[in-house]
Amino acid sequence: MVFVKPQKKQAYFKRYQVKFRRRRDGKTDYRARIRLINQDKNKYNTPKYRYVVRFTNKDIIAQIVSATITGDIVLASAYAHELPRYGLKAGLTNYAAAYCTGLLLARRVLQMLEMDAEYEGKTEATGEDYSVEPTDTRRPFRALLDVGLVMTTTGNRVFGALKGALDGGLDIPHSDKRFAGFNKEGKNLDAEVHRKYIYGGHVADYMKLLMEDEPEKYQSHFSNYLKKDLAPESMEEMYKNVHAAIRADPSIKKSDKETPKEHKRYNPKKLTYDERKASLIQRVKALNSAIGGDDEDDE
Repeated sequence: MVFVKPQKKQAYFKRYQVKFRRRRDGKTDYRARIRLINQDKNKYNTPKYRYVVRFTNKDIIAQIVSATITGDIVLASAYAHELPRYGLKAGLTNYAAAYCTGLLLARRVLQMLEMDAEYEGKTEATGEDYSVEPTDTRRPFRALLDVGLVMTTTGNRVFGALKGALDGGLDIPHSDKRFAGFNKEGKNLDAEVHRKYIYGGHVADYMKLLMEDEPEKYQSHFSNYLKKDLAPESMEEMYKNVHAAIRADPSIKKSDKETPKEHKRYNPKKLTYDERKASLIQRVKALNSAIGGDDEDDE
């Protein structure tokens, strides 16, 4: 028999330290997080805000978050599922919708802090890079972009949300190298291409292409657009109206749904001792009556 030397002895397992749960789940990059939340000691308990952007299959989540020793605190949040209230009928997860969600969060948090009149941001989206300038009274609200685990490639939707927050009046350190339309060879941002993405022009082009080449695929891929009577030609006008509506009223609207009178149960209700005892007596009686019926049939 070949002798195998054990590589991991008892001393190894005694000193083994389990990683954080969100690292084990593959949800948090703690190397990036520690750099985002570290605060200078001479600033004491001043919160350091992060602009957190996350994408799901059907929604976009944008939040202003600060970290404390007891857990993260959300100052303000905005979601793509709020956009139909502002006139965005379909396409809630693309680059243009990410811009709208970032714009909504920026205007909302500035309104909460009573800074919306002082910092209006860029009222018309031209696609050019923009950074807010401080005024004489209050400094602009500053936050750091937290992208999570997404690949920060050029034109990623997370940078659409970043652009929306910048145009909304937030101060976020950034570079224009990752915006849609950045030319790697020329090392400059093509504002026209970026503007096209902000107003959903890339979606409109794809709609026109499918209408001509593959009508059946167009009917299935853009079924929600067809239900809402959205044509490629009206896309830019729709997004302009959405931007204007967000700036007019970025406040949170409570849901109109009534609270359910009875909560739906997905598991059987837990019985009391008396109820269990009564149920047992009924089952015993039913069993005895069934046995008695069988004996009469045998006779």
